[in-house]
Amino acid sequence: MHSQGFPPIARRDARVLVLGSLPGQESLRRRQYYAQPRNAFWPIMGALCGARPELPYPARTRRLAASGIALWDVCATAFRAGSLDASILAGSVVVNDFAAFLARHRRIRLVCFNGRTAAALYRRHVLPALPAGARALATLELPSTSPAHAALSPARKLARWRQLVGALGRRPRRRPARRAAAARRG
Repeated sequence: MHSQGFPPIARRDARVLVLGSLPGQESLRRRQYYAQPRNAFWPIMGALCGARPELPYPARTRRLAASGIALWDVCATAFRAGSLDASILAGSVVVNDFAAFLARHRRIRLVCFNGRTAAALYRRHVLPALPAGARALATLELPSTSPAHAALSPARKLARWRQLVGALGRRPRRRPARRAAAARRG
């Protein structure tokens, strides 16, 4: 199936760019990034910047962007049967225009990858074509938030994703002690 990605979610003052590979079938159907209910992306963003999954999608994306995080995918289009990254046909990949995006978003200092496939696609298809300054941006490969990546618990995924908060120049959001204690009890 031919899949067409979404436009980026970003403000001009974004400092971190989070890249997935290509929207899955549920995301395409709902026209929302990470719409698969078991995907851990929005719960993680809820913990990091208040973009909780309970919020309406427009509110989540506004909070994400206001926190300095931009969101996009490496692929503008590609052929893929189903939603698994492993099913993306390598020869069908057309990448987004990162040179233009990074020229408009000059405050980005860190490019984070939501999983290995996004990182590999970026290194193979995007990085060689970028101008020298954009090629020098720091990168960080994070564990996939996909429910297909069950090797890590949600808590361990969140712990790894907290690394991107340093690039935002602030401390990670913490659960209030009272709520954390109640959560441990039951």
